[in-house]
Amino acid sequence: MTPTQEIPYEEITYQIIGAALDVFHRLGPAHKEAAYQKMLTDEMVARGLNVEPERAIEIVVDEKVYGLLYLDHLVNEAVIVECKALSHLLTKEETAQVITYLAATGLPVGLLFNFGRRRLEYKRVLRPKKLDEWPRYAVPAAVSGGVAPYLWRPRE
Repeated sequence: MTPTQEIPYEEITYQIIGAALDVFHRLGPAHKEAAYQKMLTDEMVARGLNVEPERAIEIVVDEKVYGLLYLDHLVNEAVIVECKALSHLLTKEETAQVITYLAATGLPVGLLFNFGRRRLEYKRVLRPKKLDEWPRYAVPAAVSGGVAPYLWRPRE
């Protein structure tokens, strides 16, 4: 990100990061991801944010639903929040998961948190400008990998 590049929803993301820091300082590391998600939901709501936990997003290509993605949180219908509780540093794979969510929703910014280490790790992830071919990766048969690891597919 260049110094002149504007951050979408900067004030909201700032509030969310503050909420995550408070959760981490109160709960500490080494808990299950679900505990951080629930506590973060409560903290964001207490700060006056509109939070929708476990938001389902349909993956639709050519009018056919191929599965669902579940966002940990959708905040103010504008910011995706993904929580992790990993013992290792965040990797490109976790960042790619957030980019997948940004591509699927068309939203401009996501926050990725890792509560599993001695210090809270977080990244602000901006939607890449070029996502024209993203829908073809939504179909698991089209590419091994792609968004397939993040999709929930109903049994046929």
